[in-house]
Formats: sequence, structure tokens, C-alpha cells
Amino acid sequence: MKPIQLISPVDGSVYAERVPLTPDAAKAAVARARAAQKGWAARPLEERIALVKAGVAKLNEMAPVIVEELAWQMGRPTRFGGEFGGVNARTEYMSQIAAETLAPKVVEDSDKFRRYLAREALGVVFIVAPWNYPYLTTINTLVPALIAGNTVVLKHASQTLLVGERLAEAFHAAGVPADVFQNVVLDHATTEALIGARAFNFVNFTGSVGGGAAIERAAAGTFTPPGLELGGKDPGYVRADADLDAAVDTLMDGAMFNAGQCCCGIERIYVHESLYDAFVEKAVAWVKALKLGNPFDKESTLGPMANKRFAKVVRDQIAEAVAAGAKPLIDPAHFPADDGGAYLAPQVLVNVDHSMRVMMEESFGPVVGIMKVKDDAEAIRLMNDSPYGLTASIWTRDYDTAAAIGAQIETGTIFMNRADYLDPALCWTGCKDTGRGGSLSYLGFLSVTRPKSYHLKKV
Repeated sequence: MKPIQLISPVDGSVYAERVPLTPDAAKAAVARARAAQKGWAARPLEERIALVKAGVAKLNEMAPVIVEELAWQMGRPTRFGGEFGGVNARTEYMSQIAAETLAPKVVEDSDKFRRYLAREALGVVFIVAPWNYPYLTTINTLVPALIAGNTVVLKHASQTLLVGERLAEAFHAAGVPADVFQNVVLDHATTEALIGARAFNFVNFTGSVGGGAAIERAAAGTFTPPGLELGGKDPGYVRADADLDAAVDTLMDGAMFNAGQCCCGIERIYVHESLYDAFVEKAVAWVKALKLGNPFDKESTLGPMANKRFAKVVRDQIAEAVAAGAKPLIDPAHFPADDGGAYLAPQVLVNVDHSMRVMMEESFGPVVGIMKVKDDAEAIRLMNDSPYGLTASIWTRDYDTAAAIGAQIETGTIFMNRADYLDPALCWTGCKDTGRGGSLSYLGFLSVTRPKSYHLKKV
């Protein structure tokens, strides 16, 4: 098998290399997971919850090493300290609601009948995780899947090969059996073959639209349910009554944090004409205050993109937009660390429209286009003019207005006066080419369990 190499965006070196499992070894790993599932599900719920929480606690103990490894693997500056806040909050919330969510729903318990609906673990859950938030995106499914009584096989992105190893190390150290949670390295062919052979009972994939389509093709005819979180082009809308400074600060952070490599990052902004000039001026100043540099430099607020080929996509989109009439407001010379490779200067574009790829296709980098709108109707039309639907951010002072506008937007989550955030109590879901299914909230447990009805008659 050809080794899979992790090329660090920090310096272009080979940071890690792993040989993927052979097809037979991969089948054996899945067989071990299936053999272990019934025993794991038979353990008391409280025990499974305790072991999962202990695994996350062990992960927290590894923080200094993990933060450094993340910088090497995908370029996030060490000053941001990893993903532990979200990991801990999501684990705690899903643990708190597990008993109530998974408890049987009793319809009747009389001297003649006992009728109830139960939730049963699906079996073996396969997680195909992305590199941009490699711990958080895994935890979203890993925690509820294990708590609900499933075994889990994790395949991490090649850009973050070490993340799966750290997760497995932490959970095994906490007492989760090795066969209950396995990290594997697989190539695409073996991955698709396993899915096509009904090796798994649920496949959770976070990644590109093309990757999601490949998962669906592999699963065709197997009736294996997929959960897919794919591309995004999330909009922000700044109404005339918005708090301008708050809108600039949050939307620009949503556009630029993690070098723009956020599933729900802000990629396009629509501003009411009365605030447009002031918003653009403040947005440019906000971006110019960023420091692009080596992620180990404590002054760096923007690191390299995870791979130079990802940066090329953004550069190409910007160049095409400028050639078509867009105006770039950031001089790349302001960010001397831009090396034409993974280190990419952030950019703000105006004079953009929806004929440009930068406003229609996922960029997943530190660039945002800003358009002027005259009213809510125009903003709604433009926000919906997208093949994606993950989140939308509305800036207004009125709850009812935000909700009314939100009801007209084709998306999975509506934010008012915030962006780029996951609330573990709310379902993380999308529509259109962003995919299907949902994680977190009580619905996250429903994704990794199935209903089972009991109709018990006394004779």
C-alpha cells in the first residue's frame, strides 16, 4: 500500500507518514468493532457516559502536545489553544441529555398492555472526519455514538493523520475498549469498498460535495444511512438597524478565523446601503490589523492555509473576480508573509456580484465579498441564491424581524447578531448541497440510533 503523507503547511515538510490498512486488515478491524458492539451496548448507560467523559478528560491532558501538532498539521496559530472549549461543552451537553433522550417513551403500561418506543444503537458507526476542526467535528458524532451503545471506526483526513491517533490514545487510556473505538488509516478505494459491502450501519462524513457524492455512490443499494455535512457559502446580512461595530467584529472574524477554513465561516456579506460605506471601511481596518505568520509565533493571528493547493483555489477565485471587475481592498504587500504558497494574505472584495465564483462557490479561505443591498427582500434573494445552506447570520436589533427573515432563508441555522458558532443544544444541519442529516442536540442521538417498538400483551 502506498504511504499517505501529511505535508505541513508551516514549512512544506513531511510531518507524518502512515501506511493505510490493506483491504483484509480493514475488514478485520470492522469485524472486531462489530463483535464488540453488543457487549458495549449492554453496559449501563451511566458507565458508557463516564468512560466517554473520561476519554475527553484524557484528551484535555494532552493539550500542550495537541495544540502544537495542530499547528504543524493544518496551520492554526498556537495562540488559540486548540479546540478544547467546544469539545468539552459538546461532550458535557450530550452527556447531560443522554438519559432522557434515549429513555423508552411509554405509551401504555397497564394490567393488559405495555407499549413503548425504545431507541437502539445502530451498530458500527463510521466517521470520516475533516482537517479544518479535526477534534470538534469528530466529537460531534463520536460522543453520542459511543454513549448510545455503538462502536466507532474513525478515518481521519490525511492532513490531520495524528488527530485520530490522539483521540484513540485518550479514549483507550480512559478505559474505552480498543475494539469499541478504533482509529484507522484507509485509502479511498478501501473506504468505498467497505461502505459498499455494508460494513457499517451509519456513515458520518464531513467534507466536500464531491466527497459526499462518493459516499452516497458507495452506499447505493446498501440502505446504509449517511450523515453528510458538505460545502458552504454562508452569508451575513447587516440591516439598517444593526450595531455596526459588533457586526464588523463578528462577521470579519467569522470570515477570517482559522484562515477562513471554517465549515460555517462567513463567505459573503450583504450590507444595507445606509451602512455599506462605513461597514466596508471598518472591515478593511479590521483585516489590516491581522498578523499573517508562522503559527508558532505568538503574534500571529492568521496562519497558513492547510495546504498550498487550498490557497491556490482562493487565489484563483480572487484573480477571476478582479478580472471581472471586482475591487480588492487589501494590498497583499501589507502581509509580507504571503509566499504564494500556503501563506495567503487575507482579502476583502467589493464591486462583486453573483456571476463570480468567489460569491457562489465555496472559497474556504481568508476572502470575503461585500455587496450593497437596498432592503430585506433583496438580501433574502441573494442569500438564497446559492447551492449551499448551512448557516446565515442576520444583524438587527429585533428578534421578530430576524426570525421572520430567517423563515425565508434556505439554510440549516439562523444566527442573529452572531456567526460561526455551534450551540450543542441545537441541531447542526444543512440543506441543498450542504448535505443532509444532523448532529448535536437530542436529534444527534436519533441519528445514531433507530426506533424499536414494543407491544407487550398480557394473557
